[in-house]
Amino acid sequence: MSKKRGKKYLEAIRDYKEDKFCEPEEALDLVKKLHWANFEESIDIAIKLGIDTRRSEEQVRGAVDLPHGTGKKVKVVVFAEGEKAKEAEEAGADFVGAEELAEKIQKGWTDFDATIATPDMMKIVGKLGKVLGPRGLMPNPKVGTVTFDVKNTVKAVKAGKVEYRADKFGIVHAPLGKINFDKEKLLENFTTFVGAIIKARPSAAKGRYIHSIAISSTMGPGVHIDPQKIDAWIEKQKK
Repeated sequence: MSKKRGKKYLEAIRDYKEDKFCEPEEALDLVKKLHWANFEESIDIAIKLGIDTRRSEEQVRGAVDLPHGTGKKVKVVVFAEGEKAKEAEEAGADFVGAEELAEKIQKGWTDFDATIATPDMMKIVGKLGKVLGPRGLMPNPKVGTVTFDVKNTVKAVKAGKVEYRADKFGIVHAPLGKINFDKEKLLENFTTFVGAIIKARPSAAKGRYIHSIAISSTMGPGVHIDPQKIDAWIEKQKK
């Protein structure tokens, strides 16, 4: 345990056993107990997958609607024109436009959390790959953010639709909610997200698929869940 940690942190984790596996319910209780910061922390999940991210056929990427959202106000950019632009605005999009919006982003503006585009706008949006790509903000038909169904997509993203993508180390990160969420809501979000990751297993992936699962608050330590029991646990929740 690092001596550089603050007094509040060390006091909060005094009885925490780092190498212990917890059931999901117990893990969420512990994350809440280990919360010590004086702001509304997020609760996040990290799942290490047994995939080779250098192979295109083993990529894990998608989106999932969390039943209780993330608790975060999501700023949404929509590239659309005409009626579709009007739909986006009525659905609650924060910024709607076309070429002028692309120019603003090209100059470095990225004060938003999600990007949606109608297919005909991708000729404009495609030029923003170097800006949006590294930030995970590029619209993609695989996760439903390149679509003519602008109205429902904006509403879904605002309500808590979470995009996920395994990084180069095979780790998927995502928010599950806020520290003040009821445990039952966090547990439903957890079940939905982990279930989606299990379902997204590439057919090319061999051997053990989920290597580790950890949940934590923004400032707290990771609480580990047994990866070898998670499939059975998720199946049990469906009954």
